[in-house]
Amino acid sequence: MIGNDTTPADPQDACVPQVVAMQAAATPDAMAVCAGEVITYGDLNSQANQLAHHLRRLGAGPETLVALCLERAPALVVGALGVLKSGAAYMPLDPAYPSERLAFMLKDSQAPILVTRHALTGRLPAGRWQLVDLDVDAERIARYPVDPPETDLKLGNLAYVIYTSGSTGRPKGVEIIHDSLLNLVSWHRRTFAVTPSDRATLHASPAFDASVWELWPYLTTGASVHLPSQAICADAEALRDWLLAEKITITFLPTTIAERIMALTWPTHTPLRVLLTGGETLHRCPSPGLPFVVVNNYGPTEFTVVASSGIVSAGANANGRPSIGRPISNTEIYILDEHLNEVPAGLPGELHIGGKGLARGYLNHKELTAEKFIPNPFSSKPGDRLYKTGDLASYLPDGQIQFMGRTDDQIKIRGYRVEPNEIVTALDRHQTVQASWVVAREDTPGEMRLVAYVVPTPGSQPTYVGLRDFLRAALPDYMVPAVFVLLELLPLTANGKVDRDMLPVPNASNILRDDPYLSARTVVEKRVADILAKLLGLDQVGVHDNFFLLGGHSLLATQVITRLRDAFGIDLSLRSLFEAPTVAELSAEVERLLLAQVDAMSDEEAQHRLKTLTPR
Repeated sequence: MIGNDTTPADPQDACVPQVVAMQAAATPDAMAVCAGEVITYGDLNSQANQLAHHLRRLGAGPETLVALCLERAPALVVGALGVLKSGAAYMPLDPAYPSERLAFMLKDSQAPILVTRHALTGRLPAGRWQLVDLDVDAERIARYPVDPPETDLKLGNLAYVIYTSGSTGRPKGVEIIHDSLLNLVSWHRRTFAVTPSDRATLHASPAFDASVWELWPYLTTGASVHLPSQAICADAEALRDWLLAEKITITFLPTTIAERIMALTWPTHTPLRVLLTGGETLHRCPSPGLPFVVVNNYGPTEFTVVASSGIVSAGANANGRPSIGRPISNTEIYILDEHLNEVPAGLPGELHIGGKGLARGYLNHKELTAEKFIPNPFSSKPGDRLYKTGDLASYLPDGQIQFMGRTDDQIKIRGYRVEPNEIVTALDRHQTVQASWVVAREDTPGEMRLVAYVVPTPGSQPTYVGLRDFLRAALPDYMVPAVFVLLELLPLTANGKVDRDMLPVPNASNILRDDPYLSARTVVEKRVADILAKLLGLDQVGVHDNFFLLGGHSLLATQVITRLRDAFGIDLSLRSLFEAPTVAELSAEVERLLLAQVDAMSDEEAQHRLKTLTPR
């Protein structure tokens, strides 16, 4: 076991909304939130207080849960702070989620109040909750006092609930109390020396627990939080330029985008001093000379965002993978065998976590809470518990922790925790699907993607678009498989379980596509097809295959553009791929740019360049 339990609350016995109020009183004119419009600390505090009064009138208070369905915008920050100031706990819902998923979480949580914007009400189901429409109710809310309402808020009260994917095929809500949130805030402020002059970011989805980490350590310090647009979030180069332009000093980015940011060229001197990352296995170490520190972090939703953290040096470990560091303050990590005995350094075991950051449990699921949050066998303190993460890990020689994968089927995609069984449950409801299985594959190093294996019902012909759109109606985009592989039967082991080792690698002959396969006809089409195939983890891509229908997404699209630039020496925009997503269309755009270059060349240069356009 390694750990640290020396960090006091900061400030003593004050909850996060009270600390934010202190900052607002000290620096009311300082910038708090920026997303085109600027909200000062004084305005943030006043608006949140007025919303808190309104919520109190509706019955909000300690141990009350308020659902917050708002986009990643300043209103989200005001809404979350207003809920906390009312004494209640907030439950963030991503408006981009399918209506079916939003309806389930609202019903399962039994939240009595729902806060949203008018433009989003059409996506939300009818229910028994009291609806607060920040647009329709704006005048009423503005009439409330700007002073905070009186609440009997304590450190042991609930602060927030975030839903995470469930192994039963249903999401489950994780309950975090104020004492746990304050521990995260205090550790972060001290460890990364946060000051009022820092400029941080809110990059994560509202429903991803990283958003908790991106807000409260900074708003309790007097720093400013800046919100990039969705388009900027999806483009590594655009995000780098935005970070520089906004003079961001500290940011959290999910692992996939962080690895791409690290690989870009940076100016020698940059305001960015710390890049925090986490959510998936980090495959890349920073190159020597990168002008900021990279910190890898690990933590399940059941442990207030971060359980362990460590600086990633330019040199990799012996196995080539960065570690997940050491436990943060007031945190204990044990790596145990199946009998709950500690394993020696270097050997794998299941990672168990205890300490201040531990969740209260799962909302309205006492049996599951008892199963996953077990009595701590290493503590004599009554009620002390450990969370069984299901993650495999080992100790490195220097005492840091190496993440080694999962003990069960649970996976992470784009920083989100995903239970494949939840996807299978949804997919099997489609009328053309007799049976299915979903796995995460990393056929291209560093590119994890979901692959669905589908056995069609007799006489049916499932289509890619049909299955994709069916799942999109029930699941978030990150849970929709990149490709669907058709099988006659699922391969089984001797004991009747699906034999994962026998599931075929997706290729041109077995993946579901809506257009017949046609091979490349020119040298340009062949090179473009080869680039797409390699990035998508396929052995070949046809002329009329659509990059996005084969599993491509906006983060992967930036790599396509980079490789096309390197291959052809042309300046191709990211928009080009969205407007011309097939090999044929994209190749035509490449040829157009090449011909434009030829017009400006000498005869000798032009003839050499034209050879690349010659049909095979």
